[in-house]
Amino acid sequence: MSLPVFAQGDVGGASPIAVVAIENEAAPRLIVDQPLPGPLAKGQVFIGYRTENIRIVPVYNKGALDVSPRIGHLHVTVDGTPWHWADASNEPIILVGLPPGPHKVLVELADPTHMVVASKAVEFVVPAVAGGQHGH
Repeated sequence: MSLPVFAQGDVGGASPIAVVAIENEAAPRLIVDQPLPGPLAKGQVFIGYRTENIRIVPVYNKGALDVSPRIGHLHVTVDGTPWHWADASNEPIILVGLPPGPHKVLVELADPTHMVVASKAVEFVVPAVAGGQHGH
């Protein structure tokens, strides 16, 4: 069901904005980029991402499941470790200090109760850097 809502427009008139019931919203989508090549060449991993049909905010509770448009956060796991961290910064994922070699970062889009609704994995190789410096 869509309800008409009016907002003040730039030209002084009212323009309709569709309000959609949460169960009718499009599915959340996660787009994750490969690490930026410049920093990666120096041993620094910068992974950009964006979401569609969900806003990234630091809210973690069952009551937030009914918020429209949807809200959520990220879970980030590096190299298959048994733990992850939650991120709601809306900033690129930045990793420094990874040893040279292949790595895999799993980025999961989660709802406010930590249920994963979408995920993407990014694989890359951290090169050996002259002098052993990895962005420290």
